[in-house]
Amino acid sequence: MKIGQVARASGVGVETVRYYERAGLIEAPPRRPSGYRCYPADTVARIRFVRRAKDLGFSLGEIGELLHLRVDPDCTCATIRQRAQAKIADVEGRIGELETMRDALLQITRQCEGDGPVSECPILDAIAGDDSLGAQPPGAEGDAAA
Repeated sequence: MKIGQVARASGVGVETVRYYERAGLIEAPPRRPSGYRCYPADTVARIRFVRRAKDLGFSLGEIGELLHLRVDPDCTCATIRQRAQAKIADVEGRIGELETMRDALLQITRQCEGDGPVSECPILDAIAGDDSLGAQPPGAEGDAAA
């Protein structure tokens, strides 16, 4: 298959196919005498696997590991389950961070009636660090150490 055919069948762009190739997620195909790359048909399934794993929150590095484990005869379902559980914990942590951000935004937004000049905007004051509103951006306590 040519790269355009692989891209269409996989539901991605040609540049994505090239990117996955550079990232080592799909193998670089041999070139025909004409110079065209000739991808094997299983490349489409591999790209779809990568996309589904990305949709589940796995990084490209983690996806590469999953692809390797998928063909490792010593790997068990328990290993893959542990990876998925670790990803669940990561997602739950990010959800917690997003909830904290939402709560902080709700708090500072309640302080603004939408009237007055931007120079007196309580939302911008809170973001700038004016703690008189009682709102502190999430993670602000750790920012000072950075």
